[in-house]
Order: sequence, then C-alpha cells, then structure tokens
Amino acid sequence: MIQVYTGNGKGKSTAAFGLALRAAGAGYKVYICQFLKKGHYCEITSLKKIKNIKVEQFGATCFTRCALQKKDAELAKKGLSAVKKAIHSRRYSLIVLDEVNVALKLGLLSLAELLGILKKAPRRVELVLTGRSAHPEIIRTADLVSEIKEKKHYYRKGTPARKGIEF
Repeated sequence: MIQVYTGNGKGKSTAAFGLALRAAGAGYKVYICQFLKKGHYCEITSLKKIKNIKVEQFGATCFTRCALQKKDAELAKKGLSAVKKAIHSRRYSLIVLDEVNVALKLGLLSLAELLGILKKAPRRVELVLTGRSAHPEIIRTADLVSEIKEKKHYYRKGTPARKGIEF
C-alpha cells in the first residue's frame, strides 16, 4: 500500500512518524528516509532509540531556511537509491519517504524513477510519502491520500518554531 500525507498544514511528518511508532510497536521493522533534511530534530532522537526503526538523512542543508545546493540533488538521488535498496531487502514492513514530495517538486528527483520504484514495490511493504505539493501522478498511484490543510497557525503571528513541538 502507498500512503501520501501532503498539504500546507503542520503534521505530515508527525503523522508518518506516529505510524512508524505504531508499526514498531507491532514488531515490524521500519526504515525512514528523510530527504532534504540534515541535523538534529527531536523526533529523530526518539526514533533512533527504538530498535525496529532505522532513520537516515539525505540533505546538505536545512531546506526551509537555506538555498539548495548541488549536493542536495546528489543526496536526494542517494536517498532514493537507499529507499530502493530498503524495499528490495525484504527487511522492512514500513518505509517512510519523508519530504520526498518536496524533493520531487524542486526537481531533485525524477518522477518517472520514483513512480517506477513505487509500482514495483511488493504489496507487503507499506510506503508512506510526505511533503507539500504531492505530484498528481503520485496522488493517482497512492492507495490513501491525506491532505493536511492549514486553517490557522501561530507562526503567522510571529511565534518561532519551538524545540520539541516543530523540530
């Protein structure tokens, strides 16, 4: 099955990580690939403490505050290769492609390549794709699509991102 969490609202990655926590609690092995992210996020600290969850980051900068670099494209491709390897390893029941929709939108990944990987994945592997602006072809391919819409956000009133809540 393929799940997509998209939209401009807060909570797409959080929903995917909640699902990872649930799957690990059921004894499943989980692989999380974070595209465009590098550095310390509090959720990663927690997830790395769970033996059934493996997390890898494939980003050169913090993509929300910095300009993209050539290395971001290289790392995005490396991340997609890692996902493909994880899918075919038969080790993981759940694979999260965190922020893959954004990497695709920014042109760092090929839509055709991503769709090929998704379509060839065994049905027993649950795939979760997060990030704003999911491509229409990704939405058509998915079995479940949740769009998280922002109705109101305290960020708009000047509240900065808070440790343990937003990162």
